[in-house]
Amino acid sequence: MATLRDIRKRIHSVENIKQITKAMEMVAAARLRRAQAKAEQSQPYARKMRQILENLASASTDFTHPLYQEREVKRTGLVVVAADRGLCGSYNTNLFQAADRFLKNYPPDKIELILVGRKGVDYYRRRKWKIKHRIPEWGGKISFIQIKSLANKLVIWFQSGELDEVWLIYTHFISIASRKVLVEKFLNLEKPQSKKRKLFSDYIFEPNPAEIYAEILPRYCITKIQTVLAQAYASELAARMISMGAATKNAEEMIEDLTLVRNKARQASITKEMLEITSGAEALK
Repeated sequence: MATLRDIRKRIHSVENIKQITKAMEMVAAARLRRAQAKAEQSQPYARKMRQILENLASASTDFTHPLYQEREVKRTGLVVVAADRGLCGSYNTNLFQAADRFLKNYPPDKIELILVGRKGVDYYRRRKWKIKHRIPEWGGKISFIQIKSLANKLVIWFQSGELDEVWLIYTHFISIASRKVLVEKFLNLEKPQSKKRKLFSDYIFEPNPAEIYAEILPRYCITKIQTVLAQAYASELAARMISMGAATKNAEEMIEDLTLVRNKARQASITKEMLEITSGAEALK
């Protein structure tokens, strides 16, 4: 049976852990407010840009662009957006499970990974997958220049034929308590549906739709990557806040249980001492 000293040490250790988890919960909550606003604001902008592209495409029935090109898939690129750190519940685990299910459909020599986040880099490096590009440390603070560079790389690799298609796997932010891992095709881009062409046929574009489209389409790709990263970071912070909140609650419950055990041990010790004193007094009579 543990002694009073051992129980006190354990209570002290759990209290220290509780302070750490509580601090991490508060930090995640403070960062989440900004990240959530950024994630929510990024979606309308991306949708509006997509609508503009559809308007432009509808102005010309014979309009084509290299990013819409469909070709035989010989090599696939997969962008996996993970976290830099753990202590965020099943956030990374769910992401990797979805990515692994996707990878089962491809031979290892036919797919190349583009990894964002140290956890993803470590996970797939241990499994010997070919990594084409990596951003091992981003922590939600990746600059617009880096985002633009990543999007441009993906576009260049697709247009040059290094990659025949590009997919994204990331965690979509729904609410603080709800997130969903999404697998989305990034390139080639999906062409606007024919039913949408009639809705915007009265628009007039100058100098011409093709030139405007060629200018806006790369920006749309950058916006898409920026939106994905914003969604992933907000999801990571929400998962970490909830996970650390649960850890703090568990620590509090453990402290209560240990305190009860300590009090019982102390009472037993006092009772034992009193019995010894009483027995000694009786023996002296």
